[in-house]
Amino acid sequence: MDKFKTIALFMSTIETGSFSATAKKHSTDPSTVSKAIKRLEEQLGLQLLYRSTRQLSLTSAGQKYADTVGSLYQQLESCEQELKSDNNSYSGALKINLPVSYGRMYMLPMLSQFKKAYPEIQLDVSFNDHYVDMISDAVDVSIRSGTLNDSRLVAQKLSPMPFVLCSSKDLISTREFVISNKVLAALPWVLFRFKQTGKTMPINFSYQGRTINFEPEKVTIVDDGEAMAQMCAEGLGLSLMPHFTAKALVVAGKMKVVAKLDDFPNAGVFIVYPKRKDLPKRMQVFIEFVKNYLKEIGESPSQTWLDTWEIPSEITGA
Repeated sequence: MDKFKTIALFMSTIETGSFSATAKKHSTDPSTVSKAIKRLEEQLGLQLLYRSTRQLSLTSAGQKYADTVGSLYQQLESCEQELKSDNNSYSGALKINLPVSYGRMYMLPMLSQFKKAYPEIQLDVSFNDHYVDMISDAVDVSIRSGTLNDSRLVAQKLSPMPFVLCSSKDLISTREFVISNKVLAALPWVLFRFKQTGKTMPINFSYQGRTINFEPEKVTIVDDGEAMAQMCAEGLGLSLMPHFTAKALVVAGKMKVVAKLDDFPNAGVFIVYPKRKDLPKRMQVFIEFVKNYLKEIGESPSQTWLDTWEIPSEITGA
């Protein structure tokens, strides 16, 4: 039996005045209570209780011990109750980490709605595309895109992560446009550079089962997904980007999807949180709020807005 449980039995025995009443209170039997307190006395090398057939009473050492541990026990009980109450209430701090483009484009409107629905939940939100160790950084919930391999985390898929080839409305004509290394290499490109590595995302993808892989000569390089999409829309070049980066400009008619690329295996957008029992209510409600919000805007674990968007049928591989 652990020390805290033994102290709880000791304090209850003082309060009730008998082993049997304490046993009833803690759903056990009197002999278990008596043996637990006896072991406590043996560990301390002190007699805490005078025992007689009619009553129990504290020794002087028992009184001093009770005064000290009683205060600590009450503090621990109070702390436990406070923690349980906090865990079961729609309040408290929630530390959230979001990728930059997805966070700004998809999550910012949702965060505003969530805060209005749950004003007592304090949001602490960071936006970055660097790897974040959720355990060491004490992050409660994160949105991650791509593929995941951290076994310490629970990941629920929010949507697939299809990539699209995009262009400004005037850069190319989609009529009879052929996707091939030769044709694409002759056009200007806006490429994305990863801040964490300094490397530029290569043009290497599969389209209709064919591999496209080349290095363009005319390039503009940028390390921000939204800026890349905006430059693409303004005619600086073709761009490859995930569906969530393209959506706003495509839906607004400022940029067009030239082609949807073949899916990347196991890639997706995930909501992620550390493995733990009894998730706080604030985490549970946030996770459900995110999923419901995405459902309202046409995203689910099996589809994105691209599934209902008309992509030019003239595009071919060659």
